[in-house]
Amino acid sequence: MPVLFLDCLTGMVELWQRVLRPDDPSIRVNIADGQPDGLPSLLDGFDICINDHTFFDADLLARCRDLRHIVFLGTGASSFIDLAAAASRGIKVHTIRGYGDTSVAEHTIALAMAAARNVARMDRDVRAGRWRQIEGLQLYGKILGIIGLGGVGREVARIALGLGMQVLAWNRSPVAAPGVQLAALEQVLAAADILCVTLALNDETRGFLNHARLAMTKPGVILVNTARAAIVDADALAALLGSGHIRHAAMDVFEQEPPALDDPLLAMENVTLTAHAAFMTQEATMRMLRTAIDLAIAAGA
Repeated sequence: MPVLFLDCLTGMVELWQRVLRPDDPSIRVNIADGQPDGLPSLLDGFDICINDHTFFDADLLARCRDLRHIVFLGTGASSFIDLAAAASRGIKVHTIRGYGDTSVAEHTIALAMAAARNVARMDRDVRAGRWRQIEGLQLYGKILGIIGLGGVGREVARIALGLGMQVLAWNRSPVAAPGVQLAALEQVLAAADILCVTLALNDETRGFLNHARLAMTKPGVILVNTARAAIVDADALAALLGSGHIRHAAMDVFEQEPPALDDPLLAMENVTLTAHAAFMTQEATMRMLRTAIDLAIAAGA
């Protein structure tokens, strides 16, 4: 069962060593912070690879003649691998779900708190020599709306309930979560003091929160997006932030990453931004790496 970890980031090496078990089969590790050089040669003789950030187009897949399984470190394999080309060549792509649900949820709540209390705005002011006390929003007793009650959404709900918030959620299919009231989309949009987007991106959800739906929100709502930027219409978001209808937006995701310097969100005071880092904790990474090893072992069995 020849297995190659194709592109282990330098910062992952220690965590990789920590999740290995004495009875694990030998896995060759190639350190590559960028796209590895000489990919077909690297993969020669390996039928299973673990892939963190390498782009496999149809041409590259055709030249990796021994490859039969790709274990992708995460859920968004389609952004890195031509899935149709892989399927046509009999290469199975495995993804890893749920490894970072708690980490992403904690970051979501952190962004909600930062937006509610204007943390980033006052931090910028103090650093620039300006002393401006800005009134915040108390979260206790407020309504937190969740769009998408999957693994991350349920963890967001659990934490919010612990903070004494009411949780109202919409999901595309019926699902239950302790303490969460399911409601129609329009009801969630209209009632939420803080609206968290934790919906998966696909053809049905691209542009899902368009201008009409965003305009249904309560005036002064805080919008938090740790899912995918393309779920929210960027022009509508900027317009409603500019008018003040949306009190504050806190975003961990962008359609272009890093964002262009002329992205209007970068110039807005009522926006808090992080660099697509919600999933990045040691605990989540170790869980992901251990799952990848287990998937590779199962693929070679």
